[in-house]
Amino acid sequence: MTRHHGPVRDDEASPVSGPGVPIGSLVVHAVGGDPEAVDALLAQVHPLVLRYCRARLVRLPGNARHHVDDVAQEVCLAVLCALPRYRDEGRPFEAFVYGIAAHKIADLQRAAMRGGPAQSVPLGEELPDTPDDALGPEERALLSSDAAWMRELLALLPERQRELVILRIAAGFSAEETGELLGMSPGAVRVAQHRALSRLRALAEGEGGPEGLSA
Repeated sequence: MTRHHGPVRDDEASPVSGPGVPIGSLVVHAVGGDPEAVDALLAQVHPLVLRYCRARLVRLPGNARHHVDDVAQEVCLAVLCALPRYRDEGRPFEAFVYGIAAHKIADLQRAAMRGGPAQSVPLGEELPDTPDDALGPEERALLSSDAAWMRELLALLPERQRELVILRIAAGFSAEETGELLGMSPGAVRVAQHRALSRLRALAEGEGGPEGLSA
C-alpha cells in the first residue's frame, strides 16, 4: 500500500509517470523508496536482463537455456533488493544491472560444473574486468571525464549507440559478447563503437566540457 505524506504536486509525480522516462531519473526516485519509480525502473530493466540472459544461457549445455525467464526474474529481484544500498559511483545504472546478471550466470555455470563432465561449462565466459581492445588514449580520456557530464552526453546518443557504449565500456563486455547481445558481428560492433565514440567526442567538444552542458 502506498503512503503519501501530504499532497503530491504534478511536478513531483511527473518524473516517474509514463513510458520513456530516463533510467537515471527513475533510479534516483527508486532508491528513495518511491514504489511507482521502482515499478517503472524494473519495467525498463527486465527486457535488458532478459536479452542478456538469453544470449548467455543459449551457450550452456543441458537444459540451462530453458531457464532464461527464471534467471531473469532472479536478477530483477536481486536488483530490487540492492536498490536501498545502491550508490551512484559514476557508471550508468545499466552497468550495475549487467554486473548482477553476470554473477547470476556465473553461479549457474559453477552449478553446471558441479554436475559432472557431461554438464561442464566452458571457462572464461564471465564478465571481463576491463574492456579488451576498445579504446585509444583520446577515448580513455573522454570516458574518464566528469561522470555526471558523461551520463548527459550518453543520453544524447541514439539508443543503440548508447547501449553499445555501456556494454563495451562501462560493463566491460568483449566485442563478441556485445555482438551476441545486440545481434551484430564483432567487426560491426567495433565499427559502431568507433562511430559512437567519435560522436561522443564531437558532442564533448561542442559542449565545451562539463560546464557546457549545465550552462
